Amino acid sequence: MPEYKLIYFNAMGRAEMVRWLFAYGGVAYTDERIEREDWPEKKKSLPFPKVPLLMVDGKPLPQSLAMARYAAKEVGLVPEDNLQAAYCDALADTISEMMGAMYQIMMSDKDEEEKRRQFKEEFYPNVMEPVMTRLEKRLSDKEWFIGDKISWSDLMISLAFGNVKAKKPEIFQKFPTLSAHVDKVRELPKIKEWISKRPVTAF
Repeated sequence: MPEYKLIYFNAMGRAEMVRWLFAYGGVAYTDERIEREDWPEKKKSLPFPKVPLLMVDGKPLPQSLAMARYAAKEVGLVPEDNLQAAYCDALADTISEMMGAMYQIMMSDKDEEEKRRQFKEEFYPNVMEPVMTRLEKRLSDKEWFIGDKISWSDLMISLAFGNVKAKKPEIFQKFPTLSAHVDKVRELPKIKEWISKRPVTAF
């Protein structure tokens, strides 16, 4: 097994998917967390100017989704069938784009009232709700996103929508199957253990 170091801010953000995957697979790694005030100096020592960054035996692997796909393969959560694996990739890309759009609203310098308006009137009906609708339909007759076997797409669904559910549970009333799926993944013993012991951060 390679030696891993995951470098990111002291937050869940774009590194949390790799943390979930390593937790699921029981993979040992160094979870290096950078405080915001230390970032300008730390950046000078890194081979890439952005994080997250996964060091694999000292070799840098950038880009959060590439890191997640690699980790998913390492822990056996990528389907062997190439088309099914591509469906997982497509879902991961869709969720990543969705969450990126949501973070843009959350991190903007607009006041809280305007952020809530943007979420309710623009982002939710046009971006998030269509994704939730498709997932509700797909999961209604499947145990997991790809059928009868868990894959990293299931962890991606639970991570992304679980964070939303914690803050806006009311929007899941229309999506009971998706809501149950989010909870089912979080109840997996190793995922549950990680969630219980991870550092508490704002996002």
